[in-house]
Amino acid sequence: QVQLVESGGGLVQPGGSLTLSCAASGFTFSAYAMNWYRQAPGQERELVAGITRLGSRKNYTDSVKGRFTISRDNAKNTVYLQMGSLKPEDTAVYYCNADREVAGRHTSYWGQGTQVTVSS
Repeated sequence: QVQLVESGGGLVQPGGSLTLSCAASGFTFSAYAMNWYRQAPGQERELVAGITRLGSRKNYTDSVKGRFTISRDNAKNTVYLQMGSLKPEDTAVYYCNADREVAGRHTSYWGQGTQVTVSS
């Protein structure tokens, strides 16, 4: 069955770094764009970063540009989010998402989320 399993979250001080990983199984990983979303308490889920199937293009929400880097290893069926210069406002549950559009129809899978807390 399809699984997306995030790991690497935790508590970090402001200015610190964390790297999130998302291990995928049960589908053709290289056929899907991969995204990281986050959701803070009381807020809507927002797209943080995305990467195309072969990693040729990446996009970031403005608030993380220059601080976060998304990457993928199709041989390992894993996508990463390197997070640096972390701020308290980065505190959220981070979700891994796989998305594919074929003939106008989206297929999308989600992980269970990993908590990132930035606090002193």
